[in-house]
This record gives sequence, C-alpha cells and structure tokens, in this order.
Amino acid sequence: MSNFLERLKHGPLLIDGAMGTMLHARGVGFDKCFDELNLANPSAVAEVHREYIEAGAQVIITNTFGANRYKLRKHGLANELVKINQAGVELAKRVVSASFKDVLIAGDVGPLGVRIAPFGRVKPEEARSAFAEQISALAQAGADLIVIETMSDLYEIQEAIKAAKTTSALPVVATMTFTRDDVTLLGDNPIKVARTLRDSGADVIGVNCSGGPSQLLRILKQMKQAHPHGKFWVKPNAGWPEQVSGRIMYPADPEYFGEYALSLSAAGANAMGGCCGTTPQHIAAMKKALEASPAPMIEMPSAEIVEDLTAPDAEPPTQLAQRLAEHKFSICVEMDPPRGLSTHKLIAGASLLAEAGADVINVADSPMARMRMSAWAVCDLVQRKIGVESTIHFPTRGRNLLRVQGDLLAAHALGIRNVFVVMGDPTSIGDYPEATDNYDLVPSGLIKLIKQGFNMGLDHSGTSIGQPTNFFVGAALNLCPPDLENEIKNLRRKIKAGADFFLTQPIYQPQDGPKLIEAYEAKHGKLEQPILAGILPLVGAKHANFLHNEVPGIVIPEETRRRIETAGENGVKVGVELTVELVEQIKGWASGLYIMPQFHKYDMVAEIIEAVK
Repeated sequence: MSNFLERLKHGPLLIDGAMGTMLHARGVGFDKCFDELNLANPSAVAEVHREYIEAGAQVIITNTFGANRYKLRKHGLANELVKINQAGVELAKRVVSASFKDVLIAGDVGPLGVRIAPFGRVKPEEARSAFAEQISALAQAGADLIVIETMSDLYEIQEAIKAAKTTSALPVVATMTFTRDDVTLLGDNPIKVARTLRDSGADVIGVNCSGGPSQLLRILKQMKQAHPHGKFWVKPNAGWPEQVSGRIMYPADPEYFGEYALSLSAAGANAMGGCCGTTPQHIAAMKKALEASPAPMIEMPSAEIVEDLTAPDAEPPTQLAQRLAEHKFSICVEMDPPRGLSTHKLIAGASLLAEAGADVINVADSPMARMRMSAWAVCDLVQRKIGVESTIHFPTRGRNLLRVQGDLLAAHALGIRNVFVVMGDPTSIGDYPEATDNYDLVPSGLIKLIKQGFNMGLDHSGTSIGQPTNFFVGAALNLCPPDLENEIKNLRRKIKAGADFFLTQPIYQPQDGPKLIEAYEAKHGKLEQPILAGILPLVGAKHANFLHNEVPGIVIPEETRRRIETAGENGVKVGVELTVELVEQIKGWASGLYIMPQFHKYDMVAEIIEAVK
C-alpha cells in the first residue's frame, strides 16, 4: 500500500488505456467473455499489457473487469472465477517482469451486472460476498492495488469498497461513471459521489469511462471541491462513441489526450489514463505532454462547499437557439400528433420535411382540444427516428403546478429542449367539453417558472432540482391583434418573464410585422427576441374564405383571395406561389418561418421550403 500511495505524492501516475478496445481490434467479438482470454488466449492479453507499458504506463489493470460470479455465470464460467482472476494478475506480473520496469498491477473489479437493493433483487450482503470472492483471488495472486471502476450505483460501489477493505490490506481505488448530464445513471451528482466514496473508505476516488477528457475534467473539479485533500484517479473515454458502418468509433485522437493530460494534472488528478476507445498511442501522447511540460499539482482550499457553485456546466444551446443567435433564417413546421397508435404517416411526413430543409418540427399538444397522442412521445420519435430537432407545444390550460413541473422534467429527460408556451385551447370546443379546464399558470408565469426557475436549477417552491435544465422558450405573438396596446403589454410581460423567441399567428400581409414591432419599440426600445412568422399556406378559395371570415386574427388581402379563387383546381400551386412571395417580403424583419400545413399537405410545405431556402 505504501508503495502505491507514496508514488501518488510525486506527480501523476500514468495508467494504461482500454483493454476491451484493444482485444476487440484483435478480432474478439463483444459477445465473448473477455476475461476468459486470460486462460484461452493469454498471449493476446499479455501483448496488450506490453504495448501499454512500452507507451509509458506506470499502472496496468488486469483483464478481470467482468470476472465476477454473476457475469461469468452467463458464459457458463462461474466455476472458473478464481482461475480467471489469478491468471489475470499472473499474466500482468510476467509482462511487468519481462519489461524490467517498475510498473504497478491493479486488480480490476467492475459492476456485477445485476441490480442490488433497493433498485434490484440482489441483497447488499450477497453483492458484498460476490465482490469479496473476486477481490480475494486478485489479492492472493499478487495485485498491488484494487481498482473498482465504471460503477453507476452508489449502493453497489459501497458494497465493493467494504468487500475490498475486509478482504485484503491493498489500497482501494473507487471510480464512478457519469451520463452526458454529469450525473450517474441513478441521478447522483459528482459532489455526492465524491463525499460518499470518501466516507466509504476508498483510498483513491475518481471517475472513468463516461465521456471524453473535457467532461471528466469538469467532473474532477467538482469532486476535488467536495474532497479537497483526496487522491484522484481519472480515465476518460476517447469521446462519446458513435456507430459508423457497423463499427463503434471514438473521436478523440492521441494528441487531444496529450493536451488534456496537463489540464487533468493541474486540476488535481493523481493518476490518469484512458478508458473505452483509447490505445497505447493515447497513453504515449499523455506521457510526452507530461514530461515536456509538467504541471504543478493544485491543492484546492478546504473551504465549505457551496452546492450552487459546483453545479455542472450548462449544456450547449439547442440547434434552433444557435441558428437564431447566428441570424440564420430558420424554418419550423408544425405537425399534429396522431389520434391513434399509428405513427407511420407522421414519421413519413416528418422525414419529407426534414429532407426538404426544415430545421425544426413543432409538435402541437391536443390541438383544438381534441384527443391526440402525447406530444412528448411524438417529439421523441421525431428526434430519434428522423434526427431533426423538435419543439414541443406546452399549454398551461388543464395542468396544475405539479403536472407542469413533472412534464417539464419529462421533456428534458427525453432530450426535448425547445418549448413553445401557450395557453391552449379550451376543452369546451373539443372532444371532451366536460373535461377539467383549470390551470395554475398563465403563459408568462410558465415562462418565468422555466427561465427563472428550472433553468437555474430550482422548482416553483425554490427547492433544488439538482441540475439546471436548458430550455429554449418560445411564446405566442399576434401580429394582427384587435387591441394593439394590449398585445404590446402581453409581449412586454413575456419578455420580462424570459421568453427567448416568438411564434406568430398566420399572417398574409408583410406589413403586419413592422407595424407591431415599431409600436413596441416606440415604447420599450429595440425588440431583441427573434420572431418566426406564422405561415399557413392556402390550398383553395374555400379555404381562404373560411380563414378570412371565420378565424379571429386572420386577415387575408383581397388581392390574395382573388388570385387563389381564380386559380380554381390549381389552388395548391398558386398557394405555394403566394407563400413564397410573402416569405420574400418578410425576410427583412422575420428571423424565420413557422409553417402550419393544412390538411396534412406536407408535400406542399416541402415545395415551399425548397423554394425559400
């Protein structure tokens, strides 16, 4: 123990990289038991160890990540547990001896592959027994330390630490893995993780796997603040994995890892290496960088931790937010959820719109107060299956404060970040007029809750929700209001609440926008928020006359109605022409379009998008 911990005091130790990545590159399928190779193909494992030592690794990790009773049982190898673990250590020892280098051997212990109580049926004492069985074999074979890694459950890793501490006198490294949101799969943040691992008795704590060096540097800094005098072990992936032509690829190259080695050292990493996707080249680059510019270890002050100051960095803006910030003309298209279970037509329509150039698909929520599939499900389907960003319509009507906040968390969990806040249609006009129509928040109140509450990490009562959300919030705007002064008051109220952008009701006169904008700016100064002008393409004379005469807020110029009426059977064609002409006239003040297809004529909208892009 003194050897390992003593060496940590003299600058960062360099750990090896991925074993699985290297074995897979040698033709071992992911369906195979990698741990069995210690017996079945020891030369392949030894070769990987040798390459990492030659690259500069001062600590190599045994090929025993999954060598516990639960995982081995799936391969029919439970009876070989002791042999596999001891062979893993002995292999590493032989390679180290042949290298004539002072390299430490870490006995690798991964998750059991089963859920333990309270999230599963395996009792804590059963988990501890399984860990002890593996750790005992590693220790008896001569490992220099035990590393418990890639854990996502604090209950499980605490049982592993207890097993290690009661089974052997070896130093214990305990590391967790995190999601893209900088929390574990079970929702624990780096602050809680660091304190729990410290209090459980781990000699060295840290983070491995997860994302690339940038994310793990961020997590390390938070853990260091929670445990200022701790020793830290950091092994990032080579970025987030991507599937390319059936292969799992990692984007971060060795040079990038070399650059981050200095940052990790400066942030307090006592030992560092690589996880999934990393190779001996990555470790060699880290060694070169550390030797060329050794970074001093930074001791963090042992001040009291302020939770708000250690929250994860904000997520990047949505694609829509970035486009509008860069003044790129953006096109959103509204789609209604299906009335039943079938989503085939919706997915086909969304695919057509995306191919035509739509930037965002807006999903309405129970339009006209009629029963429809959940907008959350549709947004999720569109984003996953089509790969285009979505905006969810979020009515306040019919939702109390509990449901509003729960639905917001659900949207964020599904990756839905663009939210269009509206009042919603009254149930009296829909399928279920007797349905409850109550609400606790008006649109400006919901905007404030999101922007000044959830996006700051707080719920309506001021209680922390852990990690701040990152919603980009839109609000409704009527450019042809019956009461201009009242509309300007509402616009001002929504801006103060934090609205990021505005979607308008359908317009047919290009001057409608400048008229309202000028009136607003005369009273309140420049309107900074982008406006996406509502576009509802006309498909024929009957359609135009209905909108003009029966829908409040819509005024269609006489010349427009005359042209669509004269078109006769060519109404759709002329509707496209009229829309394209209107779009060209509003580009001076509109930041984009909010197109509302009529009668599911997505082909018509696709033609419009292609014409104006």
